[in-house]
Amino acid sequence: MSGTHLNCNAKTVVRVLTTGGTIEKSYSETEGTLKNRASIIREGLISNLRLPYTQLELESLLNKDSLDIDDDDRKLIAAAIDRTAVQGDPIIVLHGTDTMALTADYCFRQLGQPTVAVIFTGAMRPMGFIGSDAQQNFTEALFATQLLTPGFYISFHSRLFQVPGVRKNLQAGTFEMV
Repeated sequence: MSGTHLNCNAKTVVRVLTTGGTIEKSYSETEGTLKNRASIIREGLISNLRLPYTQLELESLLNKDSLDIDDDDRKLIAAAIDRTAVQGDPIIVLHGTDTMALTADYCFRQLGQPTVAVIFTGAMRPMGFIGSDAQQNFTEALFATQLLTPGFYISFHSRLFQVPGVRKNLQAGTFEMV
């Protein structure tokens, strides 16, 4: 093999900011409800992954359905991205799918070009449910952090979209370019 190569043995750090959304919803037997209560990413998703070369640093920002996220919440998310990017590590933002593109666009408009890759992802079905896409989307976003140049992206269903210009397609149940 000639030319430059990646140091595949180096340990990398990925910062994960959680906001709630479908990916983090849990069912309460006593209430009979499915909603965001507390971040369950570490126990529900990350504990099942084998990541000997990746160190994940989690920070829970919100615990909301994305339909309840407003511009004050988006301001908080943008500020967290801005202060986290200073550390020089790629960032994954776990977000509900209903307003993920709005939040990603908001952050792009507020922050401009980031110094690291910032990847938004989520799930159409909560992790732990049959047919959930949570693990797939999170794993693909993790892999993308190793390959992408600085910018805002949405990673979903084996596709990467550069922000702005992404929307959720309700009929197809995924994201697409505008």
